[in-house]
Amino acid sequence: MSPAREEVRRARYAVAAVFAVHGSVTGSFATRVPWIREHAGLSAGQLGFALAFTAFGAACAMPLAGRVTHRFGSRAALRGLLAMWTLALVLPSLAPNLVTLCLALFAYGASSGMADVAMNALGVEVERLLGKSVMSGLHGMWSAGALTGSAAGTLAAHLGADARVHFALASAVLTVLGCTVCAWVLDVQPAEDEEPPPRFALPPRSALLIGAVGFCAVFAEGATLDWSAVFLKDRLDSSAGLAASATTGSMLTMAVARIAGDAVVNRFGAVRTVRAGGVLAVLGGLLIVLARHPAAAMTGFALMGLGIAVVVPLCFAAAGHAGPNPSQAIAGVATVTYTSGLIAPSLIGGVAQATSLMVSFCVVTALACGLALFAGVLRAAERGEGAEADPRSSAVSGPHP
Repeated sequence: MSPAREEVRRARYAVAAVFAVHGSVTGSFATRVPWIREHAGLSAGQLGFALAFTAFGAACAMPLAGRVTHRFGSRAALRGLLAMWTLALVLPSLAPNLVTLCLALFAYGASSGMADVAMNALGVEVERLLGKSVMSGLHGMWSAGALTGSAAGTLAAHLGADARVHFALASAVLTVLGCTVCAWVLDVQPAEDEEPPPRFALPPRSALLIGAVGFCAVFAEGATLDWSAVFLKDRLDSSAGLAASATTGSMLTMAVARIAGDAVVNRFGAVRTVRAGGVLAVLGGLLIVLARHPAAAMTGFALMGLGIAVVVPLCFAAAGHAGPNPSQAIAGVATVTYTSGLIAPSLIGGVAQATSLMVSFCVVTALACGLALFAGVLRAAERGEGAEADPRSSAVSGPHP
């Protein structure tokens, strides 16, 4: 039996709040990385090595999310996994050296990845029941949460607060908030005769194709967020403040575009939206490469952010609609995109070291072309939009505040 439409709308807002909580943890952590590095006594190279364990932990643990959801139901699974993620925020601040920090970040990344898969799977279910695109807006709420967490973390750092205290307070608030809003998400239960998903399984081929599109977008996103300030400062001799504003501007552009993106997707469809976004990203990349003035480069970074903003949400939506096991497909896409986010900053740096930053962003621009060329693999998301709920699908029970 399908849930009432009012219940689904309420669940949409609840899942949006979950995305914001998840993003707030990431934003909080990012602002205190310098404190964590100093506390653990690490060099820049050691810090980069430790941070890689975040993506490694996520990639290892994400395939488990489907099994957990099948065992406990979507609501209980999301509540538990989200609480693990918000509580894991404290771990990196307690690490006194490289080894313990690597272990802490592995656990931090693992909990992040599993919660990520669970909340995206529920977002896809809400989208299916509403019959219209909502995933872009949900990811926009993640970006808004990240900005909020970043703002609070910046204030804490400015006040000289100990990150252990900051993270403990943030973790407590976000855990309570996350567990509370999970009471209103959909409770999708497996059918009695449904086989549990395997503990570990290779992602389906469809997820790999969709993930390749997400790879291009996340690579461009990582390059923009991590290297835009360096590009302006080193290549165009901008001030530190102006260079930093390019990163903030890109984050704001992406957040606004994601929140507004559902209306565009509902009007033009996922494929055409991603193709148009790919064209914007390529134009932005060309403007960056050819820039001789900071204003031109900043415009290019803004166009890049605008072009890639909705791609990852639509990749998750397409994965969720493409097969019988949304969690497994979403985990596959997430694994590919996490890998892209891991290798992008280091690859950009390696190419820049061997050649120049201009050549690095030529690589980014070339990958952005892939968005326009291969957007057709997201057609599964368009088939999912507007589809009526299947009465044979998993039962959904009402929320219990």
